[in-house]
Amino acid sequence: MTPRYRLVIFDFDGTLADSGDWFVSIVDTLAERFKFRSVGPEEVEMLRGRTSSEVIRYLGIPRWKLPAIGRYVHALLAQQTDRIALFEGVSEVLRQLTAQGVRIALVTSNAEDNARAILGPANAALFERFECGASLFGKARRYRRVLRKTGMAAAEVLSIGDETRDVAAARKVGIPAGAVLWGYANRDALMQAQPDFLFERPEQVLGLVLGDAA
Repeated sequence: MTPRYRLVIFDFDGTLADSGDWFVSIVDTLAERFKFRSVGPEEVEMLRGRTSSEVIRYLGIPRWKLPAIGRYVHALLAQQTDRIALFEGVSEVLRQLTAQGVRIALVTSNAEDNARAILGPANAALFERFECGASLFGKARRYRRVLRKTGMAAAEVLSIGDETRDVAAARKVGIPAGAVLWGYANRDALMQAQPDFLFERPEQVLGLVLGDAA
């Protein structure tokens, strides 16, 4: 059966990598270093229902500080990649997609070295393109670059992420947007963003992309 999509663009953190708890664990360190509002345990779930822009406003982070915060987080993560694993079932999804001739790419705000370390050599080798270090709201530009470099039409491509900003970026480029429910944002927030597809489990990605969905 011919795959429904010829290329899948994956987000990394919260989509492939189970890094949410790690990010929460360093918030206080970031807040102290970059002088923004710290987050109490009771606020974490509430923030999962907010968009990235809303979270930034809530924490009182000036936009001009975001690049420096990103660089610091990536450097810190580079020392602790052994603390982060892929979600269960992700490796099998990547293997089966590529075995059926589906091309895969990665677009992430994280650093490429971090993504490769957490993916592991075998999984990393399956990706045709890595577009890493995207700014928090700069994913649309990276999606366009993937389309240009792969020669794919937007209708042939599916993006898969875990946050509302991933859906928004796909919309800007005209790519169908899939959202996973095992990542950072909660169900209500993702449903309000109106992705084309919602995935409860990794194997559902295979059913959709490979045309085997019931």
